[in-house]
Amino acid sequence: MFERILVTLDGSELAEHALPYAVELANACASEIFLVKVCQGEEINFSAACQAYLERRAEQLKGKVTEKVRIKTAVLSGRPAHEIAKCAAEINANLIVITSHGRSGIGSWLLGSTANEIIHSVRVPVLVIKLTESSPTFVKIKRFLVPLDGSERGEAILPYVEELAQKLSSEVILIRIVVQGKHVHTVGGLDFVYFKDKDLQRMKLEAQEYLNRVCARLKLQVIRPEVRIGEPHLEIIKYAEQHDCNLIAMSSHGHSCVEQWTYGSVTYKILHESTRPVLLLPLKMDFPKPQ
Repeated sequence: MFERILVTLDGSELAEHALPYAVELANACASEIFLVKVCQGEEINFSAACQAYLERRAEQLKGKVTEKVRIKTAVLSGRPAHEIAKCAAEINANLIVITSHGRSGIGSWLLGSTANEIIHSVRVPVLVIKLTESSPTFVKIKRFLVPLDGSERGEAILPYVEELAQKLSSEVILIRIVVQGKHVHTVGGLDFVYFKDKDLQRMKLEAQEYLNRVCARLKLQVIRPEVRIGEPHLEIIKYAEQHDCNLIAMSSHGHSCVEQWTYGSVTYKILHESTRPVLLLPLKMDFPKPQ
């Protein structure tokens, strides 16, 4: 499923934070790693220097990967997101690994413009590495956190998690959040109405039964369900931090089966506010029904 992993670099140390994750996944899946750099503006005149940069990084990775992992490089020119999406299609990449920011640095937005545009442009899973104060030189993905909302599209992430968890011998935690109430239109405007305790307990029980059924379907040695009550993105982020989840895996489509990539969506908030890497199935992917 992850035979070819495309890693986007721009020459900055920030973008290189993606490399340890690419190595971890490639070693587990015996993947090819494609290191790609997109030249822009005056940089196009120095494509040889860009290629030399990629070759140096490839050489460094050779001492960290197994014999089954091959490393290739490619220098592109043009608009980064467009060229990366085009390259991913041409090489039939199964995964794109990017950092949330590159050489432009971390500004007021928690997700850089190039990363944001790539997620909107590609048709393959994207692993977004969030930048923190320290950059790990070695990564071990021991625990996946998978938010589910009960929808088939939300479950589209499961085959990817199942394969990775099997090959990495990782634990998988399926989490579903029961909201405490809903917004309703009233004479005074839009109000938030809390559910009654008996209704919350019923919804919590239904959520637990649903997760139990999903756990039973997956062929994993270590998997467990968790149900929480509260604001979905806050509970998911808090759980990931408190239980040291190494990666959050989720679909960008949710229960409504329409595009959720808007301000206020659970996916958007987790991707922007969590410090954990996020494996995301982007909007343009086809979402087959789970088996």
